[in-house]
Amino acid sequence: MKITLITVGKIKEKYLKDAIAEYSKRLRKYCRLEIIEVNDEKTPDQASALAEEEIRRKEGERILRYLKDDAYVITLEIEGKMIGSKDLADKINHLGIQGKSHVIFVIGGSIGLGTAVLKRSDYALSFSKMTFPHQLMRVILLEQIYRSYRIIHGEPYHK
Repeated sequence: MKITLITVGKIKEKYLKDAIAEYSKRLRKYCRLEIIEVNDEKTPDQASALAEEEIRRKEGERILRYLKDDAYVITLEIEGKMIGSKDLADKINHLGIQGKSHVIFVIGGSIGLGTAVLKRSDYALSFSKMTFPHQLMRVILLEQIYRSYRIIHGEPYHK
């Protein structure tokens, strides 16, 4: 299976780059992993709702270029469905059984995802009602994908 992460913005912090590299290395055993970074838009302080919508639209256009028609798209959204690690593993495993060979996870920018991206989503996933920095979310998501594959293969992983 191919797993793609499409993310808005660049990672600047070395400790996050190191964690992403580590989980990317671990995942090679289980899947083909691709991480695509699209440029973010600068959000001015006190931006109006209209300005924020325009930012989400522009970032969304960049994301949509990479969403393949035959891929299963999972967007990370605060209002998405909250599931446990075992449920995520079951979802990934079930998608493979159904013949889905490409799953794309989308992490938006600091003000979320645009309407067009949300409409293309096949599944809205939430990790928490809390807001996390989108750079840190990459590490959390990669860890959970790795954990999912360990569960799928019946391999031990700390709880």
